[in-house]
Amino acid sequence: MQRSHNAIQLTELNQDHLPQLYAFPEELDAPWVRANVVSSIDGAATSENLSGGLGTPADKTVFDLLRELADVIVVGAGTARAEDYGGAHTDPLRRRTFHERGIGGHPDGTPPPIAVVTASASLEPDTRLFTDTRVPPLIITTAAAPAERTQRLIDAGAEVVEAGDSTVTPRGLLDALATRGLRRVLVEGGPRLLGELLEADVVDEFCMTTAPVLVGGTAQRISLSRHEFGTRMIRAHILLDDDGTILTRWTRR
Repeated sequence: MQRSHNAIQLTELNQDHLPQLYAFPEELDAPWVRANVVSSIDGAATSENLSGGLGTPADKTVFDLLRELADVIVVGAGTARAEDYGGAHTDPLRRRTFHERGIGGHPDGTPPPIAVVTASASLEPDTRLFTDTRVPPLIITTAAAPAERTQRLIDAGAEVVEAGDSTVTPRGLLDALATRGLRRVLVEGGPRLLGELLEADVVDEFCMTTAPVLVGGTAQRISLSRHEFGTRMIRAHILLDDDGTILTRWTRR
């Protein structure tokens, strides 16, 4: 493979090389948090209010791979509703293979659950999150969530987890996942949840796709937080696709 300043042509990678570039550390004793996001060249996190509007074939390839490597996929309730989230439909063979190689996956190929963060349990039990999934979703909520709402979600098949009194803090979220043995954490948004995790300095790596498009308009940005934090990161790799898509992976200093 020809490389220049850590830049790699995606077409030069085979089915073994790409997973190794995104491998989780082995033998984790605490959650490892990976964020995966997409942006336009001019910084929009959505097109026509959906992140999927920025998707490219290369982004889809890495999006699917990161799901197949993860123990759990975390998303905020607003994003789950806007993007009409269903369960993760991963490849069982690849999940088993990744587990055998010690880079992620699952020993029996089971898909990772979707964990939705919602302090008020504001989800509808007839959506794809509950009806289009092979594994029950995790609803990460609070003691203050109305009991009738949480019961409706339990009746729909979800596992409801209280991770705080009135708010779900980043530490409360990760503790709830770690208790269930879910240490390879993939965060897919939205901006407020990601901003809270970044501000709390619990994100270990940041994977970002830059789609070859200018969006303009009033689209929101990737992360939102109450304060600026200026966290410095190290570039791990850059992948380039022929259509102009750029995929980067950044890790903690």
